[in-house]
Amino acid sequence: MPSHLSLVPPPAPRRPAPPALVVVAHGSRDPRALSTVSALLDRVRALRPDVPVHLGHIELNAPLLPDTLAALGDTEAVLVPLLLSRGYHVKQDIPEMAAASRARTHLAAPLGPHPLLVDALQARLTEAGWGTTPRRTSAVVLAAAGSRDPDAKSDTARTAHLLAARLGVPVVPAYAAAATPTVDTAVRTLLARGRRHIALASYFTAPGRFATESTQKAPWIAAAPLGPHPSMADLVLHRYEEALTRSPAFRELASA
Repeated sequence: MPSHLSLVPPPAPRRPAPPALVVVAHGSRDPRALSTVSALLDRVRALRPDVPVHLGHIELNAPLLPDTLAALGDTEAVLVPLLLSRGYHVKQDIPEMAAASRARTHLAAPLGPHPLLVDALQARLTEAGWGTTPRRTSAVVLAAAGSRDPDAKSDTARTAHLLAARLGVPVVPAYAAAATPTVDTAVRTLLARGRRHIALASYFTAPGRFATESTQKAPWIAAAPLGPHPSMADLVLHRYEEALTRSPAFRELASA
């Protein structure tokens, strides 16, 4: 008699690995910047251990973005700018570096504006001592790097609006370079309005020259840069997933 053969289902096809996440930082001569960004990437990896996470810099620090992309070969990758607004780097530098590589890349939106950034800004202000003075005498200067691109200024103003709605006090965006008002001007404007307790919110992803110079101009308390705050890691992954959702090719790969 023929033996009964057990019907073993064929193994399920292996799901392809998700596209790499390349975090694109600006780069800085301040050694604290690289360690801060590295700590942020560690948080991202802990949240999504299935996603290959890489770092590339626009300038000043290794690895530079072209070198990171060259090491990826022709694989799929999402480039998430660790930048807080639109501007020349997002519109020109990063796309040009991506186009010159073999990697099949897609550029995610910059981190800002977004409510998760407001979460991180509020947390950093609270760490610095925010909330100990009456709202009627308090205000915030949102200190950013600055850019000649009007879209960058619009994005920063949007973040200032979101932070003001969250805190219930005036928030004035100010810039370290290339745009106005300066931090000094913003402080004087708020003092003239009777705001005696003016905090500086550091709208920088990591320590650096502009962040340090802005902090030194704070008339009261100054918050630390956003750094590896948990909301920053969540936002990096949100931009990554957003890019996947937006791209038909990536959607097909994710559903395979």
